[in-house]
Amino acid sequence: MLKVTLQIASQAPRLPGLPQLKDWIKAVLNATQKTEAEITLRIVDEAESQQLNTSYRYKIGPTNVLSFPYSDASGDIVICAPLVQQEAKAQNKTETAHWAHLVLHGTLHLCGYDHIEPAEAEQMEKLEIDTLTTLGFANPYEDSL
Repeated sequence: MLKVTLQIASQAPRLPGLPQLKDWIKAVLNATQKTEAEITLRIVDEAESQQLNTSYRYKIGPTNVLSFPYSDASGDIVICAPLVQQEAKAQNKTETAHWAHLVLHGTLHLCGYDHIEPAEAEQMEKLEIDTLTTLGFANPYEDSL
């Protein structure tokens, strides 16, 4: 069973809705063969993202996605909406495609995947690419024309 709680703490326009977000999360759970998850997805602006990034990762500035795993496939995902929009434009991608990628990325972290070591990064990227492809999105790691 999947339970997703959506918290919107951002004034950014064009945010994806809960049904779309759930579909993206379900795609990751299917790809990783997880059957249960309880996820809080919080959409924030740059100030909150920066505060969390500094407090938990000891890095200055906002970041696009943070994951806080609690148990297998469950936890919190925090996404900075203004950064999603800026990055999508800079990478010549649709906002929807970038949202999907970051939701998948955050969910994979909750499922125990990471990208610290090269082999881990390769495995995680392959899962992202394969899952995004099944959802109709392009490989996020290839340059857009």
